[in-house]
Amino acid sequence: MEKVLITGSAGFIGGYVVEELLRQGYQVVGVDNYSKYGPVKKSYDDNPNYELVIADVTDTERMTELLMDCDHFIAGAALIGGISYFHTYQYDLIAQNERIIASSCDAAIAVKKAGGKLKKVTYMSSSMVFESTDRWPSKEGDELLVPPPLSSYGFQKLAVEYFARAAKGQYDIDYTILRPFNCVGIGESRALGDVEIHSGNVQLAMSHVVPDLVQKVLKGQDPLHILGEGNQVRHYTYGGDLARGIVLSLNHPAALNTDFNISTPVGHTVVELAEVIWRKIKGPDVPLNIVSDPAFEYDVQKRVPDVTKAKEVLGFEATTTLDDMLDEVIPWIENAIAEGTI
Repeated sequence: MEKVLITGSAGFIGGYVVEELLRQGYQVVGVDNYSKYGPVKKSYDDNPNYELVIADVTDTERMTELLMDCDHFIAGAALIGGISYFHTYQYDLIAQNERIIASSCDAAIAVKKAGGKLKKVTYMSSSMVFESTDRWPSKEGDELLVPPPLSSYGFQKLAVEYFARAAKGQYDIDYTILRPFNCVGIGESRALGDVEIHSGNVQLAMSHVVPDLVQKVLKGQDPLHILGEGNQVRHYTYGGDLARGIVLSLNHPAALNTDFNISTPVGHTVVELAEVIWRKIKGPDVPLNIVSDPAFEYDVQKRVPDVTKAKEVLGFEATTTLDDMLDEVIPWIENAIAEGTI
């Protein structure tokens, strides 16, 4: 049984990855400091193959100890949030995330020097590295050809990729870089540090488009408020599909020392997304009226991945449709609203 250390294990994507790792028979050590949501209960907390360590990833000595007997390291911890979060915490996103990735790499390097059995580090990058692109779909390698991201979050995620390649170049730390696109799923709740923003008559704390729109429709907002004109294109990818791709890459020989976009090939505009959510909640006969609110500065208009490499090299495809995602997400958000956690 191989042992995997994953940081950010109590987070949104991290929860899906831990579930998939356990399902596939890995022994898992999760590291989280509960800084985003506070203590959370996960379905796998009592799994005998799972151990949760409450620790800060910037504690390099502790990270080194935990990594010493691990086969894999998924470096998933980071400050992350929706579009309002990017603007509220511009400095913290770059400063703290740099500390987190530097400590992660330092720990991996220390383990390598000490003769540990760590095979490689799997780095979680982001579609935001393509924030300033002028070509679509964005394929692996474009991040080195187009202007750097404008947001501090996107710029730092690009830096993560430089850390990965530099650690390989100087210390021979093998890596895989993965770029998720617009994760959708259950388990995301109100973050401790999120700032309330008004969207019409509804207060929101996350400003991730899918849970925000679902929340507004469930609360009866009409007309429905969206950010910008609604022609922004996103590829909404189910968390379970992302986890499958991440875990698939761990021991795939062709994933060594390269990078992959992990996403669905199907894109939707925000207006299309709003229409699907509205119909699922309101039914076919209630007309949808939309009001456009001013967009945030870093609200990228098109984020479109080329997923050819993941399909051809890894054999990975994200197959869950937007309809199926929403059938899971809408009841979950309805319950979260009732419980006051969203």
